[in-house]
Amino acid sequence: MSHATISEASANELVARLVDSTLATMDVLAIYLGDQLGLYRALAEGPATAAELARRAGIDARYAREWVEQQSLSGILRATPERDGEHRFSLPDGYREVLVDTGSLNHMAPMARFLVASLGHGRELVEAFRTGGGVSWDDLGDDAREAQAALNRPMFEQLLATEYLPSVPEVHERLTAPGARVADIGCGYGWSSVAIARGYPEVRVDGFDVDEPSIRRARRIAEERGLSDRVRFACIDANSVGGGGAYDVVTAFECLHDMPDPGRMLRTMRRLVSPYGSVLIADERVADRFDPENNDPVERLMYGFSIGCCLPSARVNGSDVATGTVLRRPALQTLAEEAGFRTVEVLDIDHEMLRFYRLAA
Repeated sequence: MSHATISEASANELVARLVDSTLATMDVLAIYLGDQLGLYRALAEGPATAAELARRAGIDARYAREWVEQQSLSGILRATPERDGEHRFSLPDGYREVLVDTGSLNHMAPMARFLVASLGHGRELVEAFRTGGGVSWDDLGDDAREAQAALNRPMFEQLLATEYLPSVPEVHERLTAPGARVADIGCGYGWSSVAIARGYPEVRVDGFDVDEPSIRRARRIAEERGLSDRVRFACIDANSVGGGGAYDVVTAFECLHDMPDPGRMLRTMRRLVSPYGSVLIADERVADRFDPENNDPVERLMYGFSIGCCLPSARVNGSDVATGTVLRRPALQTLAEEAGFRTVEVLDIDHEMLRFYRLAA
């Protein structure tokens, strides 16, 4: 919205916008409940009345009725009247991959989980804004951890080692060499580490993250997939990892902007990678500069994540250099050059939300 348009806008227009935003927020809450309680999965088995859905999902019948009627009015469920005055509710086929199919690239139910986790800490956010402190991932809890992992999992499993990495010759060549080693920084639940190991059978991956619950889950995932002999996880700040030049490829997928000092982490990555290796970073695909005329949804989404989660989590220890979610390309390039990288290449990888970089010493 331009400044001219804003100056001519009326109070009623802003009220209407806030009403629409409130309705959308209520949809997010209802989707969160449907996801966590297994209501969409139950409806994927076939249409049901509110009472039938309650029995299938093991929830209270009165709450089930309120939920299905809200979802019907919101256009997410289809309601078909029965002769006895009841309605039978169904999940349209086209919505199943969005709400039920955890392996689909269109699976968006975890987004509701993430937003509910973030929005549940309003008081803490107010205090952080006042004092310059932060709100940690521990405060956000398992909903935030699980949502972040679930949102990125399909991309890692389906595209990372089959399309993205093979498209970068310098990276692909190193990963196919016998004895190749990868350091996966900020690995979370380890889906990226597991994907690399599965795609490149000779590779050994070390995943690092400071979040203990995430590392415990990552270890289970690697063990369940029979990869614990080649994929190891450590709950440690990667800045304290020894072994200079020990890794052929060092990765950081959608986590650099969450760190209290991205410049320091880039210096660490420069130290860990071998002289002829590559550092691969994926971070948000935001514009190169702030533009008040830019109403791009991705830009607005990233600022929302930054306000509610990423900047507060990076400032828990009072960091003044944390970037927040909106880590722009020129800023990342400057930080990389200051860390000693001679090559900062933006890769030709097509992703709606992420921009991929290859850094080389």
